[in-house]
Amino acid sequence: MMNKIYTKNKRKLRNRKKLRDVNLNRFRISVSKSLNNLSAQIIDDKLKKTLVSASSNEKEIRLKKIKKIEKSSLIGEILAKRAKDKKIEKVYFDRGPYKFHGRVKIFAETLRKNGLKF
Repeated sequence: MMNKIYTKNKRKLRNRKKLRDVNLNRFRISVSKSLNNLSAQIIDDKLKKTLVSASSNEKEIRLKKIKKIEKSSLIGEILAKRAKDKKIEKVYFDRGPYKFHGRVKIFAETLRKNGLKF
């Protein structure tokens, strides 16, 4: 049990370190998911502030009875739209401790489709 948490944490830190070295003047898209929900936020690491966020816990999305995969693409669309309203275009994708497949991958592809560059 302890080992699983430890490896997840290690993977998260390793990913963030690689990303921090590569991306200097961009905002970070951080993803977190639970068994049923997915939430993401665009963070300005210099000011340590969240600029935009979207989550499947929001009322409009929670009321819809849709599959988790469809939920993640819907959240991608919402986050991209909110980012456009704030004139955010260039970001970098921080998948955290999650592997880039399944819901995380679909979320990222939807963001790309809707005009965010990473």
